[in-house]
Amino acid sequence: MQMKDNILVAIFAAVILTMPIWAGAVGAGYPDLLQKFAIFGLFAIGFNILFGFTGYLSFGHAAFLGVGSYTAMWSFKLLSMNALPAVILATLLSGIFAAAIGFVALRRSGIYFSILTLAFAQMCYNLAYSVLTPVTMGETGLTLAADDPRIFGGAGVEAGGALPSPDFFGLSLSGYNGFYFAAIILVIGFYISVRLYRSSFGLMLLAVKSNQNRMNYTGLNTKPYLLSAFVISGMYAGLAGALMVVIDPLAGAERMQWTASGEVVLMTILGGVGTLLGPFIGAVTIKYFENIFSAFNDAVLNQIFDFLPDFIQVIWVPFASLFVGKGWHLTLGVLFMLVVIFLPGGAMEGFRLLKEKLFKKNEDAAETAKAGGTE
Repeated sequence: MQMKDNILVAIFAAVILTMPIWAGAVGAGYPDLLQKFAIFGLFAIGFNILFGFTGYLSFGHAAFLGVGSYTAMWSFKLLSMNALPAVILATLLSGIFAAAIGFVALRRSGIYFSILTLAFAQMCYNLAYSVLTPVTMGETGLTLAADDPRIFGGAGVEAGGALPSPDFFGLSLSGYNGFYFAAIILVIGFYISVRLYRSSFGLMLLAVKSNQNRMNYTGLNTKPYLLSAFVISGMYAGLAGALMVVIDPLAGAERMQWTASGEVVLMTILGGVGTLLGPFIGAVTIKYFENIFSAFNDAVLNQIFDFLPDFIQVIWVPFASLFVGKGWHLTLGVLFMLVVIFLPGGAMEGFRLLKEKLFKKNEDAAETAKAGGTE
């Protein structure tokens, strides 16, 4: 099984690291969108360690996303513009924060656990938005400033009059450099999730998901395993939040809103809960719709459907515009409904069914040929 996992990770790494080459074919080859694929893919993979492996649905994971963002931003303001300490500190602090919330929230299960995590996330959002404004800058967000007292990277503005930007030991992390920095971390995060899934710890989490009551009856305390999964998942979220700040030095309270928590739930369900690749596929799908479909307007639609007769185009373009541009959420909603109704296991279930159908067709053809040869 380890060989198959290593092959899976190698293929995943090859696909991710070559995205700037092939993603342009579908209009997604520019750095900003590729960075979002990597960051939100990491966020969804981490969320799946909790939701997919244990069955515990958290509606508050955006809190750790925000904690990671603010921690990374303060690292840039107080320490240096090097992304490495910012990423490490954000991951560690998010883990500590997740341990505190998980210790309380995991005293309940099911919908009560979900509501508790949602309540904690909204408390964090309101603290960041209004109460802790000296630390978070409230609704304006936390940004770099000319008078930042950076210990290791100097203070003030650069020679050209511009604020410094995040780097990796002198290497600028703008554009494709920023994507590759996030992509390498994504591959490492995916590898860790695969190893967790195959480990005895992962098997214990899957057993909790299967029947936690039966495990409790055997005398096994499942709480430490659940808390560990919650902390690891929170650290993934904090890491994703730090990468957001590395790419765009701004930390805002909106990243802690309940909508951000709901988005990662949608990503995981669309791709396939409990699968290894599904969450990333779901994240890419949603971010593609958000950035590509939302950019379509009537002028673009008229160009796309220019081959249609005028009387059909006049009817079709206004109808299609309901599903793109500002209405791209309608397309996402329809897609989500179709997946939940026809493919409860997400996109990965669709791939599995397609694979089974193709293999069955090949087997039937082989049996037919064999029978014909026998005759």
